Amino acid sequence: MKISTRGRYALRLMIDIGMNDQDSPVRIKDIAQRQEISEKYLEQIVSVLNKAGFVRSSRGPQGGYRLARAPKDYTAGEILTLIEGSLAPVACLDTPSNDCQREAVCPTLILWKKINEAVHGVVDSVTLEDLLKWQDDLLPDKD
Repeated sequence: MKISTRGRYALRLMIDIGMNDQDSPVRIKDIAQRQEISEKYLEQIVSVLNKAGFVRSSRGPQGGYRLARAPKDYTAGEILTLIEGSLAPVACLDTPSNDCQREAVCPTLILWKKINEAVHGVVDSVTLEDLLKWQDDLLPDKD
C-alpha cells in the first residue's frame, strides 16, 4: 500500500488548518504558500473534505476554511480513507465480504489481513490532535 500525493496533502492541509484557524478561517492561498503545494491541487482536495463535512467553508474577503470538529475527533485513517478510498494492501480486502474464489485456500490472505490490521491499527489510532502536537514539537522554540 502506498499513500498517494492527494492523501499526504490532505493530511498536511488538515494540519495547517488545525494550526491556523484560531482567529479566522484559513485561506487556501495561505495554506498553499506555507505547504508549497499548488492552490488548484489544494482546492480539489478541500472540496472533498468540505463535501464530507470535515471542514467548513466561509465566503468573502475574510473567508476560508475551518475544521468542522475538534482535532481529537478526526483520525488520520478517516482522512486518508476519504481521500484514498480503501487502504487495504490487496483488492480482496477492499470490502467487508471477501469475494475471492481462492479465499478458503489462499495462504497469503493471512499475510494481507495482518498487514491491513497493522495499517489500520496505526492510522485509526492517530488523531489530528496527535499530528498537531507532533507538528508543534518539530517547530523551533517560540520563546
